[in-house]
Amino acid sequence: MSKNMIQFQPGMSLTAFLKQYGTDEQCREALYEWRWPKGYECPNCGHHSACKLKNRQLYQCNRCHHQSSVIAGTIFQDTKLGLSVWFLGIYFITQSKNGISALALSRHLGISYNAAWRMKHKLMQVMLERDNEKPLQGRVEMDDSYWGGERHGGKRGRGAEAKKPFVAAVQTTEDEKPLKMKLSVVVGFQSEEIRKWSQRHLLPASTVVSDGLACFNAVTDIGCEHEVHIVGSGPKSVEHPAFHWVNTMLGNVKNAMRGTYHAIQAKHLPRYLAEFHYRFNRRYDLPSIIPRFLYVAVRTPPMPQQLLTMAETRW
Repeated sequence: MSKNMIQFQPGMSLTAFLKQYGTDEQCREALYEWRWPKGYECPNCGHHSACKLKNRQLYQCNRCHHQSSVIAGTIFQDTKLGLSVWFLGIYFITQSKNGISALALSRHLGISYNAAWRMKHKLMQVMLERDNEKPLQGRVEMDDSYWGGERHGGKRGRGAEAKKPFVAAVQTTEDEKPLKMKLSVVVGFQSEEIRKWSQRHLLPASTVVSDGLACFNAVTDIGCEHEVHIVGSGPKSVEHPAFHWVNTMLGNVKNAMRGTYHAIQAKHLPRYLAEFHYRFNRRYDLPSIIPRFLYVAVRTPPMPQQLLTMAETRW
């Protein structure tokens, strides 16, 4: 059997990464280029000329005299960690196929668990916001899924307590090879909820392939075709060829999350799901994930502790 060239990509080695981003100064220069690829632009007035205050790592606009740093107004704002520590955290999170826990991240980086938790959630927020801007199109396999353990003696299935519902959708090629996926927490599987989700995450004229769950008919409200396959229930229902990739992705993601994380709070599930589909959607070019991520990170607003600990919006 020939090797899967996607899985056997070399990626970016830790040695090569440290050579390129091993110091705070290297990281700061890289962030400057990603934030202002055409040269400095004042966030206050848009002027393109500034003087650098070297002792404070600030740029002062030559027109309005507004002072700003390369991390001000970004996901890195107000950090007490060095940029090289942040970059190394980004390396571990983006290059780890099955994810990395905050506890493991704290050990790798030599920082406290609380600092590692804040870092991880801020970086997952970048992933969530970025992929929310990219709808799926073409042929899309769609299914309902849930996260959360069963309670002893409790109800099983869709009505079970302590389970968080989410939509799983996989965009495929014409010959049904997976391209992208999206995992989005929803309030429940009602028609209005799926219609709103579809407006944001599907392009009109896409062909949605789903089982007989009635709420998925709502995709036609935004101009999508709906191809229905009645599969029934039980273990054999997941073997239907029309849903091969969405079921495969769900199995992979759930196994990875259970193996990596001791516990996931339901209110933070959107970020954890986003971490997996962000990496999957960029798996064809592993070395480019880090620069692409940092380009977006300096365009993602700050996330103070209060916002980090609140429940995320469902999609």
